[in-house]
Amino acid sequence: MSEPVIAAVDLHKTYLSGERRLEVLHGVSITVAEGESVSIRGESGSGKSTLLHLLAGLDAPDAGSVRWEGSPDTGAGRRARFLGMVFQSFYLIPEVDALGNVLMAARVAGKVGPAERKRAQDLLARVGLSERGHHLPSQLSGGERQRVAVARALMNSPRLILADEPTGNLDEKTGDSIIELLLSLCAEQRIALVLVTHNAAHAARTARTLFMRDGVLE
Repeated sequence: MSEPVIAAVDLHKTYLSGERRLEVLHGVSITVAEGESVSIRGESGSGKSTLLHLLAGLDAPDAGSVRWEGSPDTGAGRRARFLGMVFQSFYLIPEVDALGNVLMAARVAGKVGPAERKRAQDLLARVGLSERGHHLPSQLSGGERQRVAVARALMNSPRLILADEPTGNLDEKTGDSIIELLLSLCAEQRIALVLVTHNAAHAARTARTLFMRDGVLE
């Protein structure tokens, strides 16, 4: 049996708020297989975003472990190649056009050339923005900006995409189209997807749905 794309075991995380200790995660474990889609639902403050940050290697757990395809290396260099991320607030660079924002993922991974530029153009076409590559984020609608963010997340052919409330700033129809896009592209390319969402209908479209309650994953 092959290694899961990502495996987190017994994660604990505590933050200090003044003199108070806030225990955010209490022994959370999760594994995701190649091409599998998993959604995580839960109330605000339950620990969902903290878990995603640990899975992404953006923060370290107080206890427990995260492994990407069996390796404990979750450093920045590998992260750029191993995973893509999609956020609620898009996080596009305002002064850079859509094509340049997609290519930024390749720059972080340390390789930008004709092949990468062609891939970025192809990805913009796949997300329905072939004619918008030279538009700045301010010239795009919210849904278009999120489509650029999806293309950017796919730029380095990742093994895993982590999406944190990717439809939170979008209307219902546009949000539905973004979830459809994410799920279809990930399934097509056998990319694992972990989706944090409050939307029950969106969660129901993933292969597996988990719930976070008070720092415990069920």
